[in-house]
Amino acid sequence: MLLTPQGEIRLIGHRGAAALAPENTLASFRMAASLGIRWVEMDVSLLADGACVIFHDDELQRCTNGQGQLAQSSLEQVRRLDAGSWFAPQFADERIPTLVEALREIQRLGLGLNLEIKHEGEDVEALVTPVLATLQQEWRDADSLLLSSFNHQALRLCHQRAHHYRRGQLYEAIPENWRDHLRAIEAYSLHCDWQSLTPQLAAAIKDEGYQLLCYTVNDPLSVASHWAWGMDAVFTDDPRVFSGKTCG
Repeated sequence: MLLTPQGEIRLIGHRGAAALAPENTLASFRMAASLGIRWVEMDVSLLADGACVIFHDDELQRCTNGQGQLAQSSLEQVRRLDAGSWFAPQFADERIPTLVEALREIQRLGLGLNLEIKHEGEDVEALVTPVLATLQQEWRDADSLLLSSFNHQALRLCHQRAHHYRRGQLYEAIPENWRDHLRAIEAYSLHCDWQSLTPQLAAAIKDEGYQLLCYTVNDPLSVASHWAWGMDAVFTDDPRVFSGKTCG
């Protein structure tokens, strides 16, 4: 299990509590905290004007009443969007939060944070630079922060420029050269789809000294054997499906 300033952690709220409130919104982080979750995960993305916001998708339409590409939108445009009604009427006032707003709210709630850097293009520096600058200004406790990304170059930049923040490499399917990737960034953890994990891979990851985190688990029985393999924590949309003991 993860040992953090919040204690021993088995569960991390995926995009807050994505099954119970609109994902990646302040309401979702508050919902996770109300259920006793002590760490949450969220996605940071870059807008056309250089602003950093908390949003997962490339396109706006699934989680807002907007249309088009997130990366082609300005902060002024996305701030006008309703990011809650798609989930339920009571969340109609929710907006896409900025990185600063989310960091402040998560710290106010006393939560730890796994911040996923979302970037698929080549110019990842355009996102990493403002993210690290914002973290330096806003985030108080480095031990309560874990940076992750599918983008290996993003994590290399984080390693070079903000070594004091822990780093986790994200994979869908774990490649053969995962050891090289993790050593290059002095990783703290490896994050993978729980369905891609095998006992042999889990043992190898743990033998190398890394924390092992699996996403996205909404049925405790599906990973019942994974704990014995060495899995340290899971990301879940719905913390209610796990017992109080599993919550840490």
